[in-house]
Amino acid sequence: MAVAVSYCTSSSFLGYFPSKKLKSRHLVSHSAQATRITGLFWGAKKSTVPKEFDYSLGDFTLTGTGPEGGSVSHSKPTKLSLSVVSSISEVSASGWDACALDSTGPEKYNPFLTHGFLSSLEETGCAVKETGWTPRHIVAKDESENILCVVPLYLKSHSYGEFVFDHSWADAYYSIGGRYYPKLQCCVPFTPVTGPRILLRNTIFRDEIFDIIVSALKDMTAKLSSLHITFSSENEWQKLSDGGFLQRIGMQYHWKNRNYKDFNEFLMDMKQSKRKNIRQERKKIVAQNLTMKRLRGSEIKDKHWDSFYTFYRNTTDNKWGTPYLTRDFFYNMASKMGDQVLLVTAEEGDEFVAGALNLIGGDTLYGRLWGCHPRAYYPSLHFEACYYQAIEAAIELDLDTVEAGAQGEHKIQRGYMPVTTYSCHYLTDEGFGRAIDDFLMREANQVKAVIKLLHDSGPFKEGI
Repeated sequence: MAVAVSYCTSSSFLGYFPSKKLKSRHLVSHSAQATRITGLFWGAKKSTVPKEFDYSLGDFTLTGTGPEGGSVSHSKPTKLSLSVVSSISEVSASGWDACALDSTGPEKYNPFLTHGFLSSLEETGCAVKETGWTPRHIVAKDESENILCVVPLYLKSHSYGEFVFDHSWADAYYSIGGRYYPKLQCCVPFTPVTGPRILLRNTIFRDEIFDIIVSALKDMTAKLSSLHITFSSENEWQKLSDGGFLQRIGMQYHWKNRNYKDFNEFLMDMKQSKRKNIRQERKKIVAQNLTMKRLRGSEIKDKHWDSFYTFYRNTTDNKWGTPYLTRDFFYNMASKMGDQVLLVTAEEGDEFVAGALNLIGGDTLYGRLWGCHPRAYYPSLHFEACYYQAIEAAIELDLDTVEAGAQGEHKIQRGYMPVTTYSCHYLTDEGFGRAIDDFLMREANQVKAVIKLLHDSGPFKEGI
């Protein structure tokens, strides 16, 4: 996204838009003719305490009606009950995970959508009301109490930890007399990981339940400024557009496995200059007497998590400013996720000096967090731990993709190419929504242009 921003014009809501809901109707900026989107990175207003809402979503009758209006089954109508829970602990792990698995399929299994990962965030004080992430998960059950759908949903009092920036939207909303927070956020907290967000069991009622859930989400947003569904699947993104959601695209950098047998075979697909640079960077690791290891599941001990948390805090203190995750989160998550956790470690002698946290999915390795010992600097170690070790692991595990997180155009010369990410936004004020929609269309054109430019000038040989 950092590259795309530099190509965009100023946001369209820095101008006039009519609003029935908000009192003030004008917002003028002296920088409206600027050639960069600087508004995307304005700071948010002071966080507000979320109000308590009574979310009684009611009962519905499922008829088995297909998307074209025809019956897909001769079974009798089924009752569907929708409720909102204030903690994922109120939902059975097996029921939640069945919805997550059916939504992706085993081949696209996404560990971030599981009960284990999301419950770890809540149980260790990361995604909770006190941090501005009040859980408001939707659960849909049939008359036999079978869980047919779940939605990871949070009432937010700020816009931090989301990776799809709307701080400037909040500023604009405040400027015309509105209150942007609290808002609803449908996502995996603190994690720009792609995947479905409305998690549905694979039943004949699937499409019908999806439409009911979308309507329920809108009803929940009626007294708020907005609902944001971020890093959704492309298919979900398209369907939500039909439901009145605004579409937004972004950009990440992913590595793709072309059936490589080993890392050297991957290198042979690179242009000579890029291949040489990668080899030189990897040689620096050996020259610094560093030993790289990849640990999974029970191989990762408490001492590793103790050190990794120190490394993580070193990264947040120097770059992000806010440590979203607690020390207990890593222990809790690891105990629940088992062999899905892959920790890349760098050791100097017997000392653990840096690490990179990954989770293993059905066909994807998800690179998440990196950190290094605060008293040392090791040239090229970040590239080795986060990118090259991830590629080697993906080849070894026969995975198709490495998702290396948000931003970072430096990933391109290391084989990670830009891909489109998808988000949807529902704004309750029509005038404000029209202004945002105009901005999003112009932003999308610029993001597409940047993605094409980066692909055309990519690090791979012609034809690859």
